[in-house]
Amino acid sequence: MNGRDTRSAWRRALGDVIFGLETPAARAFDVALIWLIFASVLAVMFESVPEINQQFGRALRLLEWFFTAVFTIEYLLRLLSARRAWNYVRSYYGLIDLLSILPSYLSLLVPGGQYLLVVRALRLLRMFRVFKMLRYLSEANVLGVALRESQSKITVFLVTVLTLVTVFGTALYLIEGPAGGFTSIPISIYWAVVTLATVGYGDIVPQTWLGKLVATLAMLLGYAIIAVPTGIVTVSLARAQQRREDRACEQCHLPRHESDAVYCRRCGALLPEGSVSAP
Repeated sequence: MNGRDTRSAWRRALGDVIFGLETPAARAFDVALIWLIFASVLAVMFESVPEINQQFGRALRLLEWFFTAVFTIEYLLRLLSARRAWNYVRSYYGLIDLLSILPSYLSLLVPGGQYLLVVRALRLLRMFRVFKMLRYLSEANVLGVALRESQSKITVFLVTVLTLVTVFGTALYLIEGPAGGFTSIPISIYWAVVTLATVGYGDIVPQTWLGKLVATLAMLLGYAIIAVPTGIVTVSLARAQQRREDRACEQCHLPRHESDAVYCRRCGALLPEGSVSAP
């Protein structure tokens, strides 16, 4: 394979509109597609509202099949105009495009399957590309690096929290018992999670003074626990951001290169190895 484009002229022109971004036609296509996606997601949401479904259910279902037909044609056109159709099918957007039309056909076999069409909302990620918002994805990459670096600490934190809710839940099961609404250890652990997370639904509450004492300790401990993951991620985020800023090009002095970047995005010069700054 020599990598030559073997598509016909009309397929290349169609691909430039569907997959391109620079031409007015390509941009108009993407913007129209985003509005169609947004409208189709709203239609699915409105159909789930009983009052609206009772009055406009038939119209919403017809509208839903209209959107499905449009997106099916769009998917087939992408397959037809793609330079390598199989690469598109296996790509993230290719999978999302396929999943966005399957629920409608699935609803013919499984009632209610059409509500899975809300997966179309994932297609709105195309806005980052259409409206040139890729710099925000770059910032998100810094957050991803920070979370990966904090993985071991967060894992230890989660194991500790799971241990605590198990201990508190078991204690309340023994203290309160089924008479107080703590009918089993799993139900008691659910109460401990709600209490330690400071949510406090109030559907299960201790009645005895000893149970209330344990609940008080759990609530106070919950406020202390909230600060732990925040501090861990904040420190890692600051370090990741500092390393990114330290990776400045030695030729044009442009800062803020990604940790895996090899060449400067402005002048193309070879970047120095990233260094980790002292916290």
